[in-house]
Amino acid sequence: MKFTITREQLQEGLAGVAAAIPAKTTLPVLANVLLEATKQGIRLSGTDLDIAVSTTVPAEVDADGAVTLPAKKLVDIARELPPGPVRVTAAGEARVSIESGRSKFKLLGLPREEFPSFPAVKFDKAWKAAAGVVHQLVSHVAFAASTEESRPILNGVLWELRPDRMRMVATNGHRLAKMDVPATGGSTADLIVPPKALEQIRRLYAADSEIELAKSDNHIGFRAGGTLVFSRLIEGPYPNYEQVIPRENDKSATVDKAAMAAALRRMSVVASDQTHRIRLAFSGGAVKFSVQTPDLGEAQDELAVTYEGEPLEIGFNAMYLLEILKYMPTDEVRFTFKAPERASTIEPVGWNDPASYMALVMPLRLVD
Repeated sequence: MKFTITREQLQEGLAGVAAAIPAKTTLPVLANVLLEATKQGIRLSGTDLDIAVSTTVPAEVDADGAVTLPAKKLVDIARELPPGPVRVTAAGEARVSIESGRSKFKLLGLPREEFPSFPAVKFDKAWKAAAGVVHQLVSHVAFAASTEESRPILNGVLWELRPDRMRMVATNGHRLAKMDVPATGGSTADLIVPPKALEQIRRLYAADSEIELAKSDNHIGFRAGGTLVFSRLIEGPYPNYEQVIPRENDKSATVDKAAMAAALRRMSVVASDQTHRIRLAFSGGAVKFSVQTPDLGEAQDELAVTYEGEPLEIGFNAMYLLEILKYMPTDEVRFTFKAPERASTIEPVGWNDPASYMALVMPLRLVD
């Protein structure tokens, strides 16, 4: 293997695969990046066995070949090299010399054969989607997925693909986010994708590119330009989220998002570190915030709102509300309620986007 590449192209390729390489692993080859010299350029690949990323960058290839090298050391070397062309030569199957200007390095790697093979995902019947649309779905929904390991299915994001729309849903059982965007073509599928894989899509693919999406029995593959991402799918039935979305909420409050978030942050200073519980009392044109925490203290605040319905007192986890407000795309949001023990919805007000977006949060029982 022998090729010449610019320092910038080498850094770009390494940055593309770096997030798929585990910081700690019991399998030494997983700490390595696979370099393959081909007629198309240099293909770099990394994997942690759950997610795999492969990207191709331009280079002048004199001799084909492949080798795996320690990813962290290669990143460090590429960062410190002087500007200019970088010459990479493999002597034997796992000894590589790297030269740039007067700088010379020799790195010991592992043979190509030890590197795991990528999943067999065929793109001949792939769905196609604008990357910017997928970015929008991921950024507004993935945050709501669970991080606890007790229910692995909730650690994933449900991605519903339909001929006329795409929908993403995520929940941890206490809060939920759901977004629909128009789509064209393609067949029907329900996929449960790890948020880490979706974050790679957002990181690697420019918003103006088109993503191809394909699946095998238990893997999903994404392709755009010279970059491929593969991920293991989470298997099992996703909970029937439609059952928990309230249809009969008859009380609503329209609030300024920034003012609401500021009041919640003030209240959360003295809220319980375990429950983050705060009380919201809606009536007339105001919402009164209050929190009482034994052994710590209490706080009150008030905010002008547009409220319709009978007076209502309801308790929430302030952290969940703050997180949902963070991802709301408009300056004003609408809350809807039914009763203190029933789920509340939160939606953007005055959003002209073709997408539809809503979040849901379960209340906390108030203790008098």
